[in-house]
Order: sequence, then C-alpha cells, then structure tokens
Amino acid sequence: MIARDIFTRDILPLSPSDTGMTAIHWFEEFKVSHLPIVDGNEFIGLISENEIYSANSFEETLDKQIIPLQNISVTQSQHVYTVIRLFAEYKLSLLPVLDENNSYLGVITLPGLVENLSAIAAVDNPGGIIILELNVNDFSLSEIAQIIESNDARLLSLYMKSQPDSLRTELTLKLDKMDIQPILQTFLRYNYVIKASFFESDYTDNLRDRYNLLMNYLNI
Repeated sequence: MIARDIFTRDILPLSPSDTGMTAIHWFEEFKVSHLPIVDGNEFIGLISENEIYSANSFEETLDKQIIPLQNISVTQSQHVYTVIRLFAEYKLSLLPVLDENNSYLGVITLPGLVENLSAIAAVDNPGGIIILELNVNDFSLSEIAQIIESNDARLLSLYMKSQPDSLRTELTLKLDKMDIQPILQTFLRYNYVIKASFFESDYTDNLRDRYNLLMNYLNI
C-alpha cells in the first residue's frame, strides 16, 4: 500500500490569500489540527491550529503573517510505513501528498490511515490470533508459514514487535481459521514459545470494538 492508494481530496487546502479566521473555520469544519497551504498546485507548507492562535492575527491573510510552516509531505509513490512514521514523529492530524513533480494532490487523514491499516491487519476477517515469542536472530518465516499451511489454514497478516534491549521479539499471526488448537499443538511440537493465543470470539470482536471506538474518537 502506498500514499496514492489512501489520500483524499475531501479536505480543502488553504490559500496564502486566506485569512487566519478562514483557517480557524476550516480547522473546526474538517476536525483537524493541521492544514496544507497551497498556491495553485504548489505546496507551500503545513500550518497548525496552535500557530494560528499564537499569531493572533485572524483578520490578516496568511501571506502577511509570520507563521512557521512545516515542510512535511510524502510523494504519492511512498510506502504507507513512511506515512505512519511521519504521523508518529510529527504528531500530525493529516499529511499532504505530492506527485513526482511536487504538485499538491491531497492529504492522508489520521482516520483514513487507521481505516486502511485495519484492512492490512485483516481486522474484519474472521480467524484466530497467535503470538509467538522468538529469538530475533533464529527463526524462519517460511517454517512458520509451513506449519500454518500444514494445518489447512492461511496466514492473513503478521507483524513483529521488537523488545528494547533484547534479542527476543513477538510475532503476531492472524489466521483464517477460528479453530487454531491444532496449529498451537504443532507449534509446541516444534518447540515454539506461544506467548498468547486468541479465538475469534474473544479477540477479534474486541479488536473490532476498539477500532470502532478509535474511529469515533477521531471523528469527534
């Protein structure tokens, strides 16, 4: 998944000729704390709601005000992992997307990012979850996949979580089967450490509920 797949044009950019009051109105209208400033197709920068209030010049146009802008964006061909990193690093509510000629295309919103990540994680697909604890330098993804497939199951998604200052890592597996007991037994026969396992009824429903709560919060 790349930026081109998840950006939207529903949130309009500000123009240098817009006033601070217009910016405040759009922050409230779109429920964001950042907005891009675009002159024609040229991306000028990202302005924050806090900076508008700090400038306290609501009747002046933006090009007449001395307001620090963030030059943060991605090109349409950059991977969603880069998008996630920038959202986390700069605490963004949206991220501008440019084409290869640096022309403005649209923005990726935080709710839109979460919604697309839920598709990557197969949140809405029924199935069980297995969390393995592994030595970071001594495991084989092909062997893990083979164990799953040998039990007539399919791997829907996986992700790793490294433990700081440790050679251990957690690998979370989302499967397409709700009955994962035979798979757990096979992992144990191969001496894998199973840190946790969840069935559809007690994990995925909870995960989906948390996702819906998060989406409701982001849309407040």
